[in-house]
Amino acid sequence: MERTRIIVGDAPERRFKPFDRFRHRDANKGRTLAELLERFSALRRRNLADLKDLDLKPADLARTGEHPEFGTVTLAQLLATWVVHDLNHIGQIARVMSKQYKAAVGPWVAYLPILTR
Repeated sequence: MERTRIIVGDAPERRFKPFDRFRHRDANKGRTLAELLERFSALRRRNLADLKDLDLKPADLARTGEHPEFGTVTLAQLLATWVVHDLNHIGQIARVMSKQYKAAVGPWVAYLPILTR
């Protein structure tokens, strides 16, 4: 949401602050799967509510910000990336949850690539 607010905000500076894509590794050490799922769910709900509150219009999707690595990006690209990012997390969650059944499925593991990737 921070980058979305930069794009739709009134400030003349549209450059995004650098973002540590791996900071979650230390922040999440020792948390259980249930804790991680709850945190993901809470953050997702809050971010979607904040996004709805912005009351974006179609023209807003063409507004731009400056990514430190990619240069000019649109709000549409940022939001599409956000969707895929969430879907990526859902895929990760499904893989982690599936792994607990690897031994239980026996020979069917050969037909379940989620267990062997």
